[in-house]
Amino acid sequence: MIPDIGNKPIQDRFQHLLTIISGQRFLQKQGLGNEVPFFICPYKPEEYIQMERLQRQIVNQLSQTGVRVLEINLYDLSIEILKDRGIWEQLLEMEASVSKDQLKELLQGVLDPEAHLVPAMAVKLAIIEFDVLFLSGVGEVFPYIRSHNVLNNLQSTAKEKPTVMFFPGDYTHSLESGASLDLFGKLHDDKYYRAFNIYHCEA
Repeated sequence: MIPDIGNKPIQDRFQHLLTIISGQRFLQKQGLGNEVPFFICPYKPEEYIQMERLQRQIVNQLSQTGVRVLEINLYDLSIEILKDRGIWEQLLEMEASVSKDQLKELLQGVLDPEAHLVPAMAVKLAIIEFDVLFLSGVGEVFPYIRSHNVLNNLQSTAKEKPTVMFFPGDYTHSLESGASLDLFGKLHDDKYYRAFNIYHCEA
């Protein structure tokens, strides 16, 4: 196992991610057993801006080597869905007059991963040629969209190509509690064990 690449300076992580994602082992989904090709790229929430920049640099570098990345930002996709369903303006007007809990409940309904979010992603996956899927915007859609729900519902849709989720928090594994996506390093209730920590992958 590679020692703590995730705690190294951004430039070292960039080099690791570029090496892994551009490698044939990763692109051909080798060495995964029967697991879905989902990878978590955790980072400290305060590194959000640097990670956005790092993501863009990786996409640019990969495109120069012929590796096509499809980027889906969950926040942007959510707005797209709300606009397509004709309720975006209505939501903006309602926001001031309803409680946060009511708004959260409404958004959870119209952006339900199984019914709406993942089907919208499936459309993009079907019409765009790509080699790797990058998922971001996880922090911006909390609490009405939870990352483990997205991954659970995406398993049947996105198993043909590797998926990398950029995650502002920790992805921890322990024998007692299994694996957990701890958003912002604080929320410990999102159990998801089928993804690999990309910093533990070898080229």
